[in-house]
Amino acid sequence: MNNIVGMFRKSRNVLESGGITPTVEEKIRCPICKAIDTKRSVAKNKMVCPSCGYHYRINARTRIKAICDKGSFQELEMNIQTENPLNFPGYANKIESARAASGQMEGVVCGTATIRRQPCAVFVMDPQFMMGSMGSVVGEKITRLFEYATEHDLPVVGFTASGGARMQEGILSLMQMAKTSGAVHFHSDKGGLYITVLTDPTTGGVTASFAMLGDIILSEPNALIGFAGRRVIEQTTKKKLPEDFQRAEFLQDCGFVDAIVPRTELRATLERLLKQHSRRRDEA
Repeated sequence: MNNIVGMFRKSRNVLESGGITPTVEEKIRCPICKAIDTKRSVAKNKMVCPSCGYHYRINARTRIKAICDKGSFQELEMNIQTENPLNFPGYANKIESARAASGQMEGVVCGTATIRRQPCAVFVMDPQFMMGSMGSVVGEKITRLFEYATEHDLPVVGFTASGGARMQEGILSLMQMAKTSGAVHFHSDKGGLYITVLTDPTTGGVTASFAMLGDIILSEPNALIGFAGRRVIEQTTKKKLPEDFQRAEFLQDCGFVDAIVPRTELRATLERLLKQHSRRRDEA
């Protein structure tokens, strides 16, 4: 009886306050340091843990909002859709599930934008769409973006996040490695700047193609970057690998990554690099 009375008292309070009730702010626990913070606080810090600096994985739209100037992003090639070229069982349903989970039509978003008033072409891979796997549409969209950037004399800034080639498309997926690499090469031959930002994870065929072809290769801290999996390499080489193997810091020590840049400093870093490139072109 008391519970029923309490329920109606709560309803009356809602009405008296105009239908608005105080809500408990959603909390989030860092998987690394276990610190508990409000989701709003972590979001304001660009989805980086304020306590330990752990970088949460973020989707393509969130990253575009965090990096590009407000209202500057203009999406390109948004209507290309994946089919099922090999009639792979269950692939169509998997695509629909990925679209529902990510809100995207495919695993990469491409367009033009400005980053602190510096114009560029941008592609952002979405880890929420089948872990950013590279199928024929992902490869086609990235290739077309480089062709557009070449035609319009724009630098390209690319954010990679991928589990590798999409197995449901077989050889058609693997072909994208050569196609995207060719587009990058053509853009480079015309004097275009290409900056890659490797995020967690960047693996498989994406690593073995356009992800590692940037003129400048940046990475977020502790991002997983590699081609084959750790266990496969250990079994093949019969050697125990270092604990930090395939992490951004290890790759920087080996010369594969130019700089590790926290997400909170990325906009300023990209602005500086784009400005330097623009100045050199003007001087030439």
